[in-house]
Amino acid sequence: MPIVTLTRRETFAAAHRLHSDALSPEQNTALFGKCNHTNGHGHNYTLEVTLRGEVNPETGILFNLTELKAILQERVLARVDHRNMNLDIGEFRTLNPTAENMAVVFWGWLKASALGSLLHEVRLWETDKNVASYRGE
Repeated sequence: MPIVTLTRRETFAAAHRLHSDALSPEQNTALFGKCNHTNGHGHNYTLEVTLRGEVNPETGILFNLTELKAILQERVLARVDHRNMNLDIGEFRTLNPTAENMAVVFWGWLKASALGSLLHEVRLWETDKNVASYRGE
């Protein structure tokens, strides 16, 4: 059977502060600039989740899009939309909520779902110029 990829795109809004406890205040400011503002800042994120696998010969699809949308809503969007990543999301109370770290955490949340072995890539667009990708490596 043919191997295909299928990507679903969703958007959410969230705030975060980029800050590392391993760095001094001066180092954090130098590294993260305005993204280190004490009260944080917000983004309109775009999340892309790509599945990879064989097309089902009976249905002609890789995965039911209605189910994919519901999984993304339950596993990611309901948890992060209109939240402060540093304060509201347990993983980011101690992990710097960079786009890179968020992609890895979202992968873990999704890998434990019905997507399982079909999960191929999580891409998180923080801005229209900055994107982080993770493939479970």
